[in-house]
Amino acid sequence: MRDQKAKAIVLRRTNYGEADRILQLLTEEGKVSVLAKSVRKERSRLAGSIELFSLSEVTIHHGKSELGILTSARLIEFYGTICSDLDLMEFAGSCLRDVSRRTEHIDSPEFFDILAQTLKALSNNSKQIDLIRTWWLLNLSRISGEDANFHIDTKGDKLSPDQTYAWNSAESSLEPNSANGRITVNHIKLIRLMLSAPLKLILKIQNTTHLIDDTLYIAKCINQS
Repeated sequence: MRDQKAKAIVLRRTNYGEADRILQLLTEEGKVSVLAKSVRKERSRLAGSIELFSLSEVTIHHGKSELGILTSARLIEFYGTICSDLDLMEFAGSCLRDVSRRTEHIDSPEFFDILAQTLKALSNNSKQIDLIRTWWLLNLSRISGEDANFHIDTKGDKLSPDQTYAWNSAESSLEPNSANGRITVNHIKLIRLMLSAPLKLILKIQNTTHLIDDTLYIAKCINQS
């Protein structure tokens, strides 16, 4: 038996019994399911600290059961802006579902990191949702091992700054000399930076509007492969 203290993000909540709730939490150590006793009662001390779209510090008691017991929770940050916009809510909800699904098969602390960054960015930079979505999808694919090549084209040649490319979904790489080639060196630089830099840095980059449609298309293709 042990007590685990961790930062946590709620992925899913399910009502249980008359006043309890089963929570699926994502921590820096991985995903864990816990029982929050009496949390649906009006005077529960836990209720306000385990909302969706929030970051909390929790204490979980692990006993003989696979289901931990949530013994304390302190709200660190509530990303309330997300709840005021339907598009933000839908995207943030899809992020929670994506992480819940992928962590069934992959155990990586990076899931917690990119989810926390994404929720914070959505709350503070709602007008840049497509840029945030692109960063999220690219890094979700990277952590999940969905390989995409942004250094060598479909012919095995190094990508050239003087060439335009089209995305080849079958090869998960860029195809040169295509009649539909719209991907330039600036697209490639932005994608590479998104795969290596924190989201808060990406949001500071100027003049990316004309690049987002094509980079978001590539990010979506990679996630569908």
